[in-house]
Amino acid sequence: MGVDEVGTLAALRAHRAELIDNEIAEYGGRIVKTMGDGLLLEFPSVVNATQCAIAVQQGMAERNEAVDEDRRITFRISVNLGDIIVDGDDIFGDGVNIAARLEGLADPGGVVVSGDAYRQIENKMDLAFEDLGEHQLKNIVQSVRVYRFKTAARAVTPGSVGELFARPALAVLPLVNMSGDAEQEYFADGLTEDIITALSYWRSFPVIARNSTFTYKGRSVDVRTIATNLGVRYVLEGSIRKGGERIRITAQLIDATTGHHVWAEKFDRIIEDIFELQDEITQKIAAAVAPELERAERRRVATQTPDPNAWDLYQRGMSYFYQSTKDGNAKSREYFERAIDTDPNYSLAYVALSRSFHDEVVVWQNPNRDELLAKSLAAAQRSVELDDTDSYAHVMLGLTYMRMAKHELSIAQCRKSIILNPSNSFAYIILGNALTFAGQPEDGISNIAKGIQLNPRDPHANYFVNILARAHLTSRHYDEAVEYARESINLSSTWPFAYLVLASALGHLGRVEEALSGIAECERLEPGRTAFEFEEMPRIHRNLDDAEHILEGLRKAGWSE
Repeated sequence: MGVDEVGTLAALRAHRAELIDNEIAEYGGRIVKTMGDGLLLEFPSVVNATQCAIAVQQGMAERNEAVDEDRRITFRISVNLGDIIVDGDDIFGDGVNIAARLEGLADPGGVVVSGDAYRQIENKMDLAFEDLGEHQLKNIVQSVRVYRFKTAARAVTPGSVGELFARPALAVLPLVNMSGDAEQEYFADGLTEDIITALSYWRSFPVIARNSTFTYKGRSVDVRTIATNLGVRYVLEGSIRKGGERIRITAQLIDATTGHHVWAEKFDRIIEDIFELQDEITQKIAAAVAPELERAERRRVATQTPDPNAWDLYQRGMSYFYQSTKDGNAKSREYFERAIDTDPNYSLAYVALSRSFHDEVVVWQNPNRDELLAKSLAAAQRSVELDDTDSYAHVMLGLTYMRMAKHELSIAQCRKSIILNPSNSFAYIILGNALTFAGQPEDGISNIAKGIQLNPRDPHANYFVNILARAHLTSRHYDEAVEYARESINLSSTWPFAYLVLASALGHLGRVEEALSGIAECERLEPGRTAFEFEEMPRIHRNLDDAEHILEGLRKAGWSE
């Protein structure tokens, strides 16, 4: 300012107009007030605030590259999370004061965050921070822990797997508009942003922010180079082509460490309501990509020496869990517990541990029902405590409540899970199951069907199809129950309960010989399963008539208790 007051003010206005204000709007922020050469901003979430701060600093670094050092404008930015007092358009309180005091601790061009802010973002953002310890701030009674943003996740060589993130990161590249119609550019960009947002709901892997990936828009760059620059293991790319009233969208997930395709799909649709189409495609891509990415990770860790990293231990546990055997379930629990020992704050490992305890009762008939369900509940509750925004944590809590016949609690948790992640197929299926057990099977059917449509390739698809069969049986749709029970058996012929649903539906239809064959096959696969269900069904149905109806079908088939 002392050298060139007019020029500095003009440059500051240009930075505001061309970068800073746009980033604030991009991340949902609000300029509360200007204070000389400073700004006070308010954001709907600490994640948004931190992303905006880093985007501004990265943008300023680029803008300053061609400017002489003595003429560069640099900013210090701080982020705090805390209570505030709102007075008209202004805000006051310690939450504001701490943010203002922290700003002086940032390096020029740097970002610092308070300990309260850091606890909210450490498992949600793919960023590296340095702990600067406790600081006593002016006019603030208690000391404040401070963290300094160091850099985005390390750039690595894709071939060096050991140097990649502990959890795989994903970059979604801007979808390419192949239509030759510039008017479709907005749709391609909007869909890309929606996919990034939808995938960010999945808590098990970080998704690179739009600002980073959109720097590759319109450029032809090898995915391995992009992976190196962004520090990611997986890249999602695709294109849009419009012709007449039809639109084709392709998407493919690539493992950047090998260049191999993990998953690819195309979506052909008629353009009617463009916004509904955008929502549908977004949800389906997100619901397909997240499970495929985790399947790829399970294959990767299965071929390497066990890593003490919690993510690898978790994935190894999931590989055993999906073996769908009693021994596999027990083995998976060992790995989930090791993952928790490695990282006691790893929410996803508690979710998996809870499901393993649950399945020990429901699938493998462990007689210690109450003890194991209590352990399942404790693990699910701990996962929610650690990360209340994790959709899977809430659905697992809902599943355990369902098995304990706490119907309203179960339904509420499942609905919250879907709010947190509208692409979570498992949440729709468990919500549908909970509604069926609560005496609302018609509502249950629609939710279960939606869940299956979102993720038809789930390793437990046979279980889910059989849940749909049982919902139809509860609704007295016997022909549909037979159809879906047979489909479940086609997917996997070793799940005994599918034969019981089939037998009950056939019993109600009077097809006794076929029904008897179903019961016999169930007992061959798992002796005592039929008797187990006669005890279990009345425990979990709100309406005992619904449980009795399923059991009566088995009696009609010739089963004698």
